[in-house]
Amino acid sequence: MPAVSKGDGMRGLAVFISDIRNCKSKEAEIKRINKELANIRSKFKGDKALDGYSKKKYVCKLLFIFLLGHDIDFGHMEAVNLLSSNKYTEKQIGYLFISVLVNSNSELIRLINNAIKNDLASRNPTFMCLALHCIANVGSREMGEAFAADIPRILVAGDSMDSVKQSAALCLLRLYKASPDLVPMGEWTARVVHLLNDQHMGVVTAAVSLITCLCKKNPDDFKTCISLAVSRLSRIVSSASTDLQDYTYYFVPAPWLSVKLLRLLQCYPPPEDAAVKGRLVECLETVLNKAQEPPKSKKVQHSNAKNAILFETISLIIHYDSEPNLLVRACNQLGQFLQHRETNLRYLALESMCTLASSEFSHEAVKTHIDTVINALKTERDVSVRQRAADLLYAMCDRSNAKQIVSEMLRYLETADYAIREEIVLKVAILAEKYAVDYSWYVDTILNLIRIAGDYVSEEVWYRVLQIVTNRDDVQGYAAKTVFEALQAPACHENMVKVGGYILGEFGNLIAGDPRSSPPVQFSLLHSKFHLCSVATRALLLSTYIKFINLFPETKATIQGVLRAGSQLRNADVELQQRAVEYLTLSSVASTDVLATVLEEMPPFPERESSILAKLKRKKGPGAGSALDDGRREPSSHDINGGVEPTPSTVSTPSPSADLLGLRAAPPPAAPPAPSGAGNLLVDVFSDGPAAQPSLGPTPEEAFLSPGPEDIGPPIPEADELLNKFVCRNNGVLFENQLLQIGVKSEFRQNLGRMYLFYGNKTSVQFQNFSPTVVHPGDLQTQLAVQTKRVASQVDGGAQVQQVLNIECLRDFLTPPLLSVRFRYGGAPQSLTLKLPVTINKFFQPTEMAAQDFFQRWKQLSLPQQEAQKIFKANHPMDAEVTKAKLLGFGSALLDNVDPNPENFVGAGIIQTKALQVGCLLRLEPNAQAQVSGALRGSPLRVHSLHPAPSCLTMFFQSHASALWPCLLPLLPPSCLSILWSSSPFPSLTFISPYPFHPLWPLFSLSSFTSVFPGPSVTFLIP
Repeated sequence: MPAVSKGDGMRGLAVFISDIRNCKSKEAEIKRINKELANIRSKFKGDKALDGYSKKKYVCKLLFIFLLGHDIDFGHMEAVNLLSSNKYTEKQIGYLFISVLVNSNSELIRLINNAIKNDLASRNPTFMCLALHCIANVGSREMGEAFAADIPRILVAGDSMDSVKQSAALCLLRLYKASPDLVPMGEWTARVVHLLNDQHMGVVTAAVSLITCLCKKNPDDFKTCISLAVSRLSRIVSSASTDLQDYTYYFVPAPWLSVKLLRLLQCYPPPEDAAVKGRLVECLETVLNKAQEPPKSKKVQHSNAKNAILFETISLIIHYDSEPNLLVRACNQLGQFLQHRETNLRYLALESMCTLASSEFSHEAVKTHIDTVINALKTERDVSVRQRAADLLYAMCDRSNAKQIVSEMLRYLETADYAIREEIVLKVAILAEKYAVDYSWYVDTILNLIRIAGDYVSEEVWYRVLQIVTNRDDVQGYAAKTVFEALQAPACHENMVKVGGYILGEFGNLIAGDPRSSPPVQFSLLHSKFHLCSVATRALLLSTYIKFINLFPETKATIQGVLRAGSQLRNADVELQQRAVEYLTLSSVASTDVLATVLEEMPPFPERESSILAKLKRKKGPGAGSALDDGRREPSSHDINGGVEPTPSTVSTPSPSADLLGLRAAPPPAAPPAPSGAGNLLVDVFSDGPAAQPSLGPTPEEAFLSPGPEDIGPPIPEADELLNKFVCRNNGVLFENQLLQIGVKSEFRQNLGRMYLFYGNKTSVQFQNFSPTVVHPGDLQTQLAVQTKRVASQVDGGAQVQQVLNIECLRDFLTPPLLSVRFRYGGAPQSLTLKLPVTINKFFQPTEMAAQDFFQRWKQLSLPQQEAQKIFKANHPMDAEVTKAKLLGFGSALLDNVDPNPENFVGAGIIQTKALQVGCLLRLEPNAQAQVSGALRGSPLRVHSLHPAPSCLTMFFQSHASALWPCLLPLLPPSCLSILWSSSPFPSLTFISPYPFHPLWPLFSLSSFTSVFPGPSVTFLIP
């Protein structure tokens, strides 16, 4: 690099920096900067013959101002002009300014490219290096397209200086990482490998970085680098610290190059050439030998450089996994670090030994350190080190030490950090199952697991123990006895109640001979937990009770009394109510033989791979498979392996959406668990406590930005028809084709709602890049707040994933949100857009009302000028039960004994939004005598209008009238809504509202309105 002359000191820049530093306040600094910017601007505009030194000085000032955090909107052209200077300092400042301030999409890129091209062609090594640095720093695609072909030629040119080669290699690496498709692979690829033999260590270091990146995509093109890398590594390892004085770091020769060479070798299998392989083994042994030597310096830099090479060497030994001697030596070396005073070394040692434990050559050597690892699990202060110790115990476990390791992990679980408890629970469950020969030990271990960390025991774990107990006759009696004793604890976890309910319901008869566990005692013990459990567990216990009637007929009267209790038959939860009613009827009307057939013992589960290991892999994330899959030990026939993901039996409690999509016929992989019961579906939204209020603002963990309506396609043609099916119901299948099924389960209360969307993959091919997004068209964002949660980006064949939506109605709205689903199937992109079934009537809350109040309010809104009438023909005969169901599904409360005519229907409710609440009345008077030939005739549409109504509510009626006639109820947020007899012989439907009427309502399509409701005329009374 040229020496800087005295005149390049730029005294004006030094004075300006001094002035900035001497400013006493932010205001003074801004004032000084504005003054300087005005001066620079005037110089650039006024003095056309500004010399290079002045340009450089002013550009430097602009650069300093930018680094202080102020915006710079001029001076770019002057910086570009500096690139044409022949002085190094001026060109350097120009390139520096461009690298920092010029955007990759700037209009000046073309001018900059011309200047760079001139410098690359100048053959001046200093100017060439400046140009290459600028290309690497900017790294835009346009620059890559302009110079991707030139840089490789510079790199392999015989007359290029060492510094130019080094810069060219790093610049090419930067462009390749930014745009791999721009870097051509040609004859230069073979020549760049020979840079590993270059005499300049800087060139070799840069070349190794480039080759390591390139060979990952094209390994065959760079296979010749193996022998050259081994040769270079051998020379470094065997050299003394004095041989490479310029590249020795604290008595360690070329540590960074050594690490890079070792990483490059990990991109390939062991060398096939015996001579090369022998030389490499000799290098690795030399590194291990040097690790045993006393340190040549007590400074931390020396130990860091030395250990960096050692750990990379061990990684290469583990990667090859073919040299038993080296693997055992590496394990012993890592064992010395397990008790090192440096936390980072202990962590790295544990992490490397986890990988060594999976090798058949070093597994026994790893097991010798079990006591040290257990001590680390107990005493380490750093939670990350304790987690690695738990991983290592899991990896080194086999049949000889399984009971010891499981016992220690259970003991640690009592005091373990909450962040790693679930992971340890899964590992204990897997080890207990995999290496258990005594099934009673396995049952004891899982029950201990539930007792110690019940909140972290997932469904997969306790499902699995139920499968194994069901499939093994010899453990059923012991399991029943053990779980009975566990349930006698004053406080036991709900998962224990689930396991106990299932096992006693199936095998309680095996311990019924003991007076201490007689049938009445078993029932009393389970029923004492009933009222403390969730809806899902109570549903399971009800199934256990009906099983008891079959197993123990003497408990029939007691159990029927429990089922007959009002708290069960009239339970607010539909699942509990249905089970109580059905089980009571079954126990009352079925004969003993029928009861025994229906409630017989569960058959053994089919043998399939356990889902616990799959869940642990998902929790550990990608790349953890080698540590979790133990390929070196084959399970014996005595292992309790190969169970299934359980299918809930009569005693198990399916979630509300368990088979919503009908996908259970094909056994799905483990999917995120659905809600455990219908009763707690909206527990945090609808409970009365202060914690029940949902946070409808998106959080970093739960919410993601939805694309705008312009980013998605229009809804599918049948979107309106699919939406209309959900006007009067909350659950069902929203969409289905040959690839995908989308199910909906939702519940609303006041102006809040929660919706579960279930996406089912009906194919055997995995969906990639699966992305469901909720979009608010138009002004819906200000009318409806929808908070979404992410779903997995991959959906396996036959699997189902769930997405949760929290919804808040801010004010009345017309357009429903859009649901855009995008994914790749078989490499082809798939997308569809649906209308989400969220309509204004979902926030219609039923209200009770006395007859006197109803008609009093009715009469207050009956002025002649408020009337508008619509009469239409019926498509089907009217059915009272169907009409009731539609009214209730729509959201109104049906009021009994209000209308003098028992054939009429009267309802009331309130539309709930965050902005306002609007009361609504409804009265329906069918005219069955008007039916002719199975249909009802109608008179023409009559509408009276004085003032416009809220257009969104009016349009909603027009859009959804074909789905159900009561849909017009919330469309003009009415205070009263009624059915009155018209002068014609046909039934009429009259709506009364305190809101003004819309003049466009006479244009409504009568044919679409009559498609569902079977035939009253319609009258609107608007003040």
